[in-house]
Amino acid sequence: MSNILVVDDESAIRKALREILEFEDYVVTEAENGIDAIIKVKQKKFDVVILDIKMPKMDGIEALERIQEK
Repeated sequence: MSNILVVDDESAIRKALREILEFEDYVVTEAENGIDAIIKVKQKKFDVVILDIKMPKMDGIEALERIQEK
């Protein structure tokens, strides 16, 4: 079973993606911004990270660069 991190500042989008992915038997964790995503990546291993590009605090591109450094 794959672990997926869904990162989006819009809760409705996170919820929709969670429902779709969980229906397909994936384990889904949510983060509401890039900073939260980095914290969660440090705590748990994810097979896939789905990142929104435009988010407050830290955009998806910067979050991706920091996640790749890890």
